Amino acid sequence: MPISEKYLADFEEEEIYHVYNRTNNMEKLFLTDENRLFFLKRYKEIISPFADTFCWNLLPNHFHLLIRIKSEKLVIGHLQNKAVENLTITERKFLRIANLERVANLKRVANLPKVGNPEEKVGNPETNLPKVGNPEENPEEITFSQLIEQTFKRFFQSYALAFNKQHNRKGNLFYKPFKRVRIKKDAQFTVALIYIHVNAGKHGLVKNFASHKWSSWHTITSENPTSLLRDEVINWFGNLEECIKAHNELAKTYYDCEIAIED
Repeated sequence: MPISEKYLADFEEEEIYHVYNRTNNMEKLFLTDENRLFFLKRYKEIISPFADTFCWNLLPNHFHLLIRIKSEKLVIGHLQNKAVENLTITERKFLRIANLERVANLKRVANLPKVGNPEEKVGNPETNLPKVGNPEENPEEITFSQLIEQTFKRFFQSYALAFNKQHNRKGNLFYKPFKRVRIKKDAQFTVALIYIHVNAGKHGLVKNFASHKWSSWHTITSENPTSLLRDEVINWFGNLEECIKAHNELAKTYYDCEIAIED
């Protein structure tokens, strides 16, 4: 059955998304805590340069993430700071398009009427631009959304390859395509935050969501250093006390709800 378009949203800079995925045939996604730690490690290494994270939850056969995509300017800066040999093919294609657009913009500026000294040289707009291969290679355009989508796919593949090798498994681990829903309303953001944090209780894995070890809830309610957008999450509810209260009050509603967001 085809997946609804709302679950395959395009990625746009500085927009918020609920990203989740499950395994094929309801297989286990994690067999050991080492698997879970590796998943989080690769997430930080591969996804964090492209997105900030509000919250996450790892369940036996699926996961949930609530993220905000970074600005295109920050993403381009990240890619330009990488050694060329470390860029993926997708990143090279995207950066080439971004550089060509920058050149085009500089040329348009160069052709504007001069204000000031008419003898001043505008300079070569292509000077000092990072060189990423031959401009004629791989001419197809890679959009910002495609770049983010391919980055997630690379993350999933990285984890799956390591998981398969460790557990002597073959074949696809993740269901395709992965789901991502753009968060457009304040109420939708609140629902996603709480739903993700209480998801282990929703699935009957624990009686109290706070006792589930593998979620960002423990980081949100601690003072330990974190790269999570913890202050934004807490301030969304007013303060930590109200944040905890809202989660506790709505948890049972989500536990009893027959429909799951990931369905």
